[in-house]
Amino acid sequence: QEDEYINIENDLDENKRDSVDKEQPRLKRYLEKKYDKAYEFWEKHKTRIRYVIYGILVTAYLAALIAACILNFQRALPLFIITALAIFFICWDFLIAKYEDKIAALFAPGKRYVEKQWFWLKWMLCAALLLTIISWIIADTAKRGSSQLISLGGLVMYTLLMFIFSKYPKRVAWRPVFSGIALQFILGLVILRTKVGFDMFNWLGIQAQTFLEYSDTGAKFVFGEKYTDHFFAFKVLPIVVFFSMVMSMLYHLGFMQWLVGKVGWIMQIIMGTTPVESLVAAGNIFVGQTESPLLVRPYLPHITRSELHSIMTAGFSTIAGTVLGAYISFGVSASHLLTASVMSAPASLSVSKLFWPETEKPTITVSSGLRTEKSESNNLLEAASHGASTSILLVANIAVNLIAFLALLAFLDSALSWVGGLFDYPQLNFENICAYVFMPFSFMMGVDWEDSFIVGGLLGYKTFFNEFVAYERLSKLIHNRKSGGSMYINGVKQYMSVRSEVIATYALCGFANFGSLGLVIGGLTSLAPSKKKEIAAGALRAMIAGTVTCFMTACIAGMLTVPSLEVPCHILLANAFNSTDLPANSTKLFECCQQLFTSGNNSQIFPGGNYSLSSWKGCCQILNQPAFDC
Repeated sequence: QEDEYINIENDLDENKRDSVDKEQPRLKRYLEKKYDKAYEFWEKHKTRIRYVIYGILVTAYLAALIAACILNFQRALPLFIITALAIFFICWDFLIAKYEDKIAALFAPGKRYVEKQWFWLKWMLCAALLLTIISWIIADTAKRGSSQLISLGGLVMYTLLMFIFSKYPKRVAWRPVFSGIALQFILGLVILRTKVGFDMFNWLGIQAQTFLEYSDTGAKFVFGEKYTDHFFAFKVLPIVVFFSMVMSMLYHLGFMQWLVGKVGWIMQIIMGTTPVESLVAAGNIFVGQTESPLLVRPYLPHITRSELHSIMTAGFSTIAGTVLGAYISFGVSASHLLTASVMSAPASLSVSKLFWPETEKPTITVSSGLRTEKSESNNLLEAASHGASTSILLVANIAVNLIAFLALLAFLDSALSWVGGLFDYPQLNFENICAYVFMPFSFMMGVDWEDSFIVGGLLGYKTFFNEFVAYERLSKLIHNRKSGGSMYINGVKQYMSVRSEVIATYALCGFANFGSLGLVIGGLTSLAPSKKKEIAAGALRAMIAGTVTCFMTACIAGMLTVPSLEVPCHILLANAFNSTDLPANSTKLFECCQQLFTSGNNSQIFPGGNYSLSSWKGCCQILNQPAFDC
């Protein structure tokens, strides 16, 4: 019976398998038909389906934006502005792509008229611009004092020095030179002098700082709760890794290429520079000096010597976004670092075209077209991983260079102190030597004379070592000022005025140092081996041009910086009467003194305990107050 039962079960199983095998081809054919129909429908209507999906997503986004604006418009204002800008540029790209020829034909008569009358229009515009600048300087000097005139003199001095030592002084094309300086000045004026521009960049700086602080989560997980005990290694360097990953993701999405292309196009139209150098200069605002040439890698073997010099100068004149977060973590102003990066981009082309004018005919022009390199990653996750992995070399490079340079600096200081001790001057060190060398340059940027010695030392650190060392020293000075205390200890000044700190921030904001010199030569040579001799021959001049670019940006900052936008009255008064930070006829100074006496009449003689006796004495002399109040 057991055998019969087993045989019956086996027969049933075999019958089921036969029936399933017969059913499968029928089911497979049925599913294939349905799949083929669905695929045919998709191929026929895929464009419309995509538009419908995009339309639904855009509608949902706009509905959410409107709801957020209704609930609290002030809170939703940044999102509203970003959305408005995105819509504008999307519409702009669409119109240019579809109706470029018609738009060009529409403006062709005006273009021909301008070209016909350009000789007279050029001089009229230059005269009007010159008169406007002179009128503004006179009015601003009357209102805020004459301190910014030194910065203006420094700007003129650096321009003349670049012309005197130019490679081909007789071949200088002045359009990119003057338009670059004018664009730099206008950017600085909008950002530093207008409330909207200042608030916008201040907001961007705060957002960047907040965004970069998310790297603390990863650092805490990897290194433990006490990761801040080793501040630089476990707090600063993880920011570099995090930002490198973000930049790689934005590059994969095409956003960085689009943004760099727009900024480069604006500089190209205004300054008349070639597409290659304009694109690289724009790219250096966001990425490093070895990454930005990758945007135009196919065109590097075909560029002229002047274009090659411009590419290297742009790299030396700015800092990379990957290290920007590290400097912010030191305590340096995020808004000023962002402003310096933006202002130095057109200035780098201006100085480069003055220091090495174009003597050849560029082969890459607007008509020949220019395509940027695309990301090699297959998807967003791979791009994120690739960005984090590529930062390993950068992080290691930063760490080992700092270890080596700081050790070398300690040795040099010890050796120089020993040599100085032979002549009863043991205070001799590397910073003092650099301070004496760069002191005139820092003073001509607008730094107070008593602070120019300190800033000169910082410029020496930046030039002969790197900007990391210089910003680390600057952060200590900023911390000393904010924490208060004696300005002088044993005859050595412990901190600077706010104005000097701001100018130093702009002057240090670039990769122009001897360490980066080898990095640029090696990086560009690997991308364009045929240009090896030209790269090596022009690298040192490019580094000098990059240094001067940072100095000119600092001069513009010195002309336009208004401490009242960021400094409370008690600090402003202390700087005014304890140093040469502000002149006695400053309008803001009068306002702060009036506010001081108003608070005194309300029986709040020392609000917050911040006003010093020197502030009261100085305000008494300025306002000629009655003896009772004073």
